Amino acid sequence: MKTVSLCNLAAAIAAAALLAPGAVLAADAAAGKTAFTTNCASCHGDSGKGDGPVGAALTPPPRDFSKGEFKFDTDGDGKTGTDADLKNVIQKGGGAYGGSVLMAPWPTLSDADIANLIAHIRSLKQ
Repeated sequence: MKTVSLCNLAAAIAAAALLAPGAVLAADAAAGKTAFTTNCASCHGDSGKGDGPVGAALTPPPRDFSKGEFKFDTDGDGKTGTDADLKNVIQKGGGAYGGSVLMAPWPTLSDADIANLIAHIRSLKQ
């Protein structure tokens, strides 16, 4: 039986990930925090509690991400708040799913940006 060094194994895994069509890379919550601060914190607040300076004036108030509770099942899979649901609401806005039109759509964000945002939003749950 031939042994494989860890370096060779790691190289093989890395190559497979690069060559695999549709390979998914792990989201970057730190990058998501930067995007959140730029695009979301004015309404949702720095800690995601829905207490941003603009959010204080909104009715209904922005979602409190520290609770980790989500309203929409945008893809009809019977589960609310999946990554797909969050992605859809971020891209198309709350109004597209019967929610508040004050949750604006962000169609210009890349899939990677949205994945990073979702990773950060999930990290806000207390």
